[in-house]
Amino acid sequence: MSVFNEKLREVLFSVLPITIIVLILNFTLTPLETPLIVRFLIGAVLIIFGLTIFLIGVDAGITPIGNHMGSSIAKTNKLWIVAVAGLVLGFFISVAEPDLHILAGQVDAVTSGLISKGSIVVVVSIGIACMLAIGLIRIVYNFPLYKLLTILYGVILVLAFFTSKEFLAVSFDASGATTGALTVPFILALAIGVSKLKKDSKASEKDSFGLVAIASTGAIISVMVMSIISKTDKITGSLEPGSVSDSIMYPFIHEFPKITGEIAIALLPVLVLFIAFQKISFKLSKREVRRILFGILFSFIGLVMFLVGVNAGFMDVGSAVGYSIALLDNKVYVVLIGFVLGVVTILAEPAVYVLTHQIEDVTSGYVKRSVVMVTLAIGVGCSVALSMIRILIPELQLWQYLLPGYIISIALSYFVPKLFVGIGFDSGGVASGPMTATFILAYAQGAAEAIEGANVLVDGFGMIAMVAMTPLIALQILGLIFKLKSRKGEIIRDGQ
Repeated sequence: MSVFNEKLREVLFSVLPITIIVLILNFTLTPLETPLIVRFLIGAVLIIFGLTIFLIGVDAGITPIGNHMGSSIAKTNKLWIVAVAGLVLGFFISVAEPDLHILAGQVDAVTSGLISKGSIVVVVSIGIACMLAIGLIRIVYNFPLYKLLTILYGVILVLAFFTSKEFLAVSFDASGATTGALTVPFILALAIGVSKLKKDSKASEKDSFGLVAIASTGAIISVMVMSIISKTDKITGSLEPGSVSDSIMYPFIHEFPKITGEIAIALLPVLVLFIAFQKISFKLSKREVRRILFGILFSFIGLVMFLVGVNAGFMDVGSAVGYSIALLDNKVYVVLIGFVLGVVTILAEPAVYVLTHQIEDVTSGYVKRSVVMVTLAIGVGCSVALSMIRILIPELQLWQYLLPGYIISIALSYFVPKLFVGIGFDSGGVASGPMTATFILAYAQGAAEAIEGANVLVDGFGMIAMVAMTPLIALQILGLIFKLKSRKGEIIRDGQ
């Protein structure tokens, strides 16, 4: 019970700010319809309890499975087993990610079925699988993360010249969408499981991070290659305008069976892999197996509650707030409120919770969770504000943000402590989870709908790409600050 209370308190601190901000906006700048605000409040309750149950499930089920699998793979000491395991686990975990299904569904709708949901899911999962295998081999062979990321982003830069601008946005969005609530805990645990077997504890600490970053580049590269091969120069079609239901309960009843089915399919590969590994390799006690199975069940219940709350309660409010604020005479409000919403939304992302706890555990408290959270929140707030400026100024292109942003990120990786390179690049994928992909995306699309000359599709799809990029810079700058502080401490000690 104490674990539940502890998690509930943490989640309350993260979800309440966004709830309070929306209520303040409702009574001041953007009065909302009563059914909309009631649904939002029901959604908030579902998100709070769903996220709490999910996090308990991750600790009890998903993380131990990833840790055990990582250790089992590394113990074999055979490169081909590491590579094959990376491919198989990468594919099944990516196919299981609910965020990827949300994005693939949006692409399918936008292109009027020209690019099917299934093709995006399969192509992205293949990309993730290949990169996860390369990432695990990197840990085994001690290949520096910053060098591998330089190579991978170099490949992405070259491919970007041959990719259409709409596909460019979708490819970067895919990298954010694939690293969501389910994938991140598993990949992080896998990395820790493999790196723990190293003799050098410093190398082990560094290698615990970076696998999420490497895997997410697979999503970008695979979608870009798909764009070039399919020779689809432009994504055509448009989003069907969603009608806001007056019924309070209907959206929840409508979303519940759909999301339950998606999460059941998502968690099935994890369950099958666990049972297979238990038979072949783990040989865990009955008590441990029972605990892990309960963990998977809790993850299932929590994710269903969380995603029903987000999709049925939060999405319509996001677009209504964005639309209303964009109609105000003073456009500065759109940017400022975008910044604030970016800051508070990131606090409620499930994968952010898992990553920040993992950072504190692996570094034995040296890198505080709260410091990473604040840095991440400021980074994401800036990215949403910059995205709002892009909607207000149609001449601004997405690549004009992404190109200098990624050049700065890669350049920083050569100077900051290597632990922070892994943390920074992992955080980029983690920041763009279900809360961002729904609430913030809806806010941006609502604003784009109201602003003349803005393109709902292009501006909407580029948003996740921006949210995935800014944490790379923000957390590496934090790493530089840590480096300078420790150097200053050494100078003072030497002086004494």
